[in-house]
Amino acid sequence: MKLFLYYIGRARDPSAKALAEEYIKRSGRYLNCEMREIKPERFNLIARHGQAKKVLLDPEGRLLDSAGFARFIESCQREARDCVFLVGGAEGLPDEWKPEADLLLSLSRMTFPHELARVMLAEQIYRALATLQGHPYPR
Repeated sequence: MKLFLYYIGRARDPSAKALAEEYIKRSGRYLNCEMREIKPERFNLIARHGQAKKVLLDPEGRLLDSAGFARFIESCQREARDCVFLVGGAEGLPDEWKPEADLLLSLSRMTFPHELARVMLAEQIYRALATLQGHPYPR
């Protein structure tokens, strides 16, 4: 299994970028993880990751607590399916991608800058993987 965290829009805040990268690096202890910027007009998420579980962040998506999120990651591991997360940019997500998602996920009903959402998601990925391995981080 491999985990991908894609985001739309250039990372402008060096502090937010560094934090997200740190959490993805930590996650790499447990799973092969990759994070990178994409441009929807030059990247076909569906064609590239047809068999993967696709999770798109959306303000109207499902709310999960950290334990529920960890169970979702665990189900991907059990099924041996790659897991793809996508954080939209200032304009959100391409409309044609939403129906292809396995899960539309909301981090909160509040609105956050996409760079902060990426940090929050990267941290939750690390928290879930650490939880599943019995690491004391999630206390």
